[in-house]
Amino acid sequence: MKLCTIARGAVRWLPVAAIVAASATASASTINQNTSWTIDRSGTTTKYRVVAYGDSIFAGYRGSIFNVARRAAPWVDGEYASQTWNADIEVVRRTKSGAKADDIYNNKIVKERSYMQSSNARIVAFEMCGNDFLQARSSFAGQSGTCNYSVIDSALSACTTYQELAMQAINQYATAARVKLVSNIYYPGYNSDNALSGCNDPQTGQKINKRDKFLPYLAKSNWRACNFAQQYGFACVDSFAQYMGADYDSNGDGQVDSDALRWQSGETEAAYVQRITVTLKSTLRDSNTHFVNASTSYDYLQSDDTHPTYYGSSTIGINLFTGSGSGSGAPNFSGSQISGGKNPEWNKSGHERMGWGLSTYTPATP
Repeated sequence: MKLCTIARGAVRWLPVAAIVAASATASASTINQNTSWTIDRSGTTTKYRVVAYGDSIFAGYRGSIFNVARRAAPWVDGEYASQTWNADIEVVRRTKSGAKADDIYNNKIVKERSYMQSSNARIVAFEMCGNDFLQARSSFAGQSGTCNYSVIDSALSACTTYQELAMQAINQYATAARVKLVSNIYYPGYNSDNALSGCNDPQTGQKINKRDKFLPYLAKSNWRACNFAQQYGFACVDSFAQYMGADYDSNGDGQVDSDALRWQSGETEAAYVQRITVTLKSTLRDSNTHFVNASTSYDYLQSDDTHPTYYGSSTIGINLFTGSGSGSGAPNFSGSQISGGKNPEWNKSGHERMGWGLSTYTPATP
């Protein structure tokens, strides 16, 4: 099933590429897409806040600088919290599409810390790093002659540094938060990257499979995100496992694929990378065909092969001069439609799945 299709573009690596119409390259494009939306639940005036920092993923990017998807992952998380707490929820997204990890850390998490310092802020989440890898991947794709892997090494190093700094800052500023979360990154373009490089490996002199080269870097980044999360008291939402693994046991090992791929506490980075890139590699699937059972799949990526699909057609308008948008409205799903902590659409699109993943850590009381 295809959702929210937009003309396919050339960007096919990690999440968070903002494709701004006026830009010539993804690496040069950043744009603020900040929104505040209050989920107004009938019968209550108590209001809590969900704050989300990140790039085009949390922004709800949908191919436009003028509007974003309303039901992006943080909004979905807020709707679940509204039901759990019987309260109004203000979902604040402080995001910059196209931003690298250092930009998100410095200009969103630190510079715009006041949003999470609010006394009613209960959930604070962030995601980053996709554009670091995207730009490294674009640079690598243009190489000829002998491959230079330093661009990918640098992306991993920057991601590692700013993931940890982000958690330290959120711990410092978000003193009223009941739960703090990080979402790791999935691999859009998984199928299209199954191709040879234009350059030759410096050791073998041969061209290399791009996916085989990139996947271990992504695995290291995701292991570090979850390991830092455990170290700093965050919950780690394993979006890689939930996007890349089917929701049934496809290889007969007795485990549902999306569960088997999850980060495991106590596992070393080397062991995790081995498990993802070798042991369970055969169970990885491109997120355009996320199988919820052996015969049914849903498309978790928009037609740019990068950004998550979303439920419905509602958007939040963005003022071109301020980069902001706001509004309010009732929840899309009533309490009676949420069963076992899941709405009827929970696994049918990328943002719904990520938002549900965030919501599984919401405490019973605010």
